[in-house]
Amino acid sequence: MQYSLLKTNIKGMKQIATIVLSGLVAVSANAQTKAKPKSAATPAPKTTAAPATAGQATPLKTLADSASYAIGQNLAQSITKDLKTLNKQAFIEAIKTVFDGKEAKFKEDDIRSILTEFSRAEEENQSKATVEAGRAFLEKNKTRPGVKTTASGLQYEVIKEGTGAMPTAADTVVCNYMGMLLDSTQFDNSYDRGEPLTIAVDGGVIRGWTEGLQLMKEGAKYRFYIPQELGYGLRGASSTIPGGSALIFDIELLEVKKKK
Repeated sequence: MQYSLLKTNIKGMKQIATIVLSGLVAVSANAQTKAKPKSAATPAPKTTAAPATAGQATPLKTLADSASYAIGQNLAQSITKDLKTLNKQAFIEAIKTVFDGKEAKFKEDDIRSILTEFSRAEEENQSKATVEAGRAFLEKNKTRPGVKTTASGLQYEVIKEGTGAMPTAADTVVCNYMGMLLDSTQFDNSYDRGEPLTIAVDGGVIRGWTEGLQLMKEGAKYRFYIPQELGYGLRGASSTIPGGSALIFDIELLEVKKKK
């Protein structure tokens, strides 16, 4: 599938959870400041159960009650699963503060800044082992005969040299390729599809591809070893490419279509 070559904007559940959280807090705060006047309350029937006390389950009598519980459950499940370092006490305190109409600790700019930094820290922590394995592999790989390393850290070796035109960042290329993780697991292969890829050199591919293609001549086949910084970074690409992965690509440059 060609999606694995493209720049992605896929975010992990941990990031979604923090965004949802900040959104819920903002909506709740907005609702508190723009609350409508309350209408006269209708006396509750004598048969109504007493409000839940500490340790007791809240009765779910209406659809709104069930929806409220469902929202809380969904959010809590996502956060518990993906944000292992979350302080539950602080989280519940913030929710209660906003729902009670009291002044919260942070302003909107503070929230965005904190969540961005936290998300980055979580990504680094979860992908640490993968990043270190990639760095160790590339450090050893660069000493092999025939492997060249560019200033950016991109490594490559020539399988077959070409004789045709060299693409620029403005051009479009037609190529066959195979992408692998360091353990040789294939995640993408145009040969299996029986159709080469036509794509702009600087029109959506990862940085390692943009740089590598411009080293080749039409008819060439190179193997590229791409550091995670020139690939999909700490986010990875869906479940196929883990965050922090160094990648290996065999690329065969079939045609260069010059920009007119």
